[in-house]
Amino acid sequence: MIEKLTTEAIALLKQLIETQSFSSEEDNTAAHIENWFIRYHIPFQRNKNNVWAINKHFDDKKPTLLLNSHHDTVKPNNGYTKDPLKAIVEDGKLYGLGSNDAGGCLVSLIATFTYFYNKKDLNYNIVIVASAEEESSGPEGLNSMLSIIPNIDVAIVGEPTLMHLAIAEKGLIVFDAKVKGTASHAAHPNTDNAIYNTIDVLKWFQNFKFEKTSDVLGDVKLTVTQIKAGKQHNAVPSEVDLVIDVRVNDKYSNQEIADILTKKSPCSSIKARSLRLNSSSIPIHHDLVKAGIELGRDTYGSPTLSDQSVLTCPSLKLGPGDSTRSHTADEFIYLAEIEEGITLYIELLNKVL
Repeated sequence: MIEKLTTEAIALLKQLIETQSFSSEEDNTAAHIENWFIRYHIPFQRNKNNVWAINKHFDDKKPTLLLNSHHDTVKPNNGYTKDPLKAIVEDGKLYGLGSNDAGGCLVSLIATFTYFYNKKDLNYNIVIVASAEEESSGPEGLNSMLSIIPNIDVAIVGEPTLMHLAIAEKGLIVFDAKVKGTASHAAHPNTDNAIYNTIDVLKWFQNFKFEKTSDVLGDVKLTVTQIKAGKQHNAVPSEVDLVIDVRVNDKYSNQEIADILTKKSPCSSIKARSLRLNSSSIPIHHDLVKAGIELGRDTYGSPTLSDQSVLTCPSLKLGPGDSTRSHTADEFIYLAEIEEGITLYIELLNKVL
């Protein structure tokens, strides 16, 4: 059965690659996923472009495990030499947009869910959600499903990790900040030039360190990523706009980070766009992690954001493919990685379920 599921999972991935599914435009890939469940006689539901199902012998008295990955993609960059919407197999690699991030993970989890769907006497219920809008952190993605699906006790989020165990993931806060000064004509003296005032502010951000370090995720990483000021060559602007990207470890809540920067930063004003993309983790002693370690998988902390950020339960990021290939030109995944992914997912859950 595993061999058949693997063959059909790869066929589904090829369909997904060849079907445009930019964030918020996943209608047609959702239909392909629906067809998988129809073919396997698995009842499912669809909410917007999110497709979900529960195992046949769901029991309200048991804890529930979520299997989740996404079927939306970013738009292809200009570096592609191959058609990004064409599934091309060469030298054991399956090329195409979304093949690695996160199509390989998604079809592997769908195959794994199908393997366990009919099984009785499991220790956990299983819910699978093939979600939309992950790449854009949109409002109609996994976050919109949490009030619809059964309550989740633990989750596996499928993202490319080379099938190693990402037991923690950094959260994200984007801040908009202003540095103010006095507007003037460039020909006249001005000791309160907002652009010059920004020099010290940028140095402060460059040197500022949050005190708490995580054993798994390391330090909070703060980076000024955008700066904008002025409209014409002969006018000193009254303010400079900054954007600050903060990757949050599991030692701080997003609110704590916002409070610290609001109090300490030398900006005229600073405001978080959102506080909902939190860091996430799963205890090293959780049965899922112990099972993965027994299978020879390594543990690590992930610096990249996923749908884990909207979950409040313990969650493990795990999937075939390599994160460094995500969003790159001529994106690909090895077919062998999908084969290994399905086998390891099933072996992992056999130890727990």
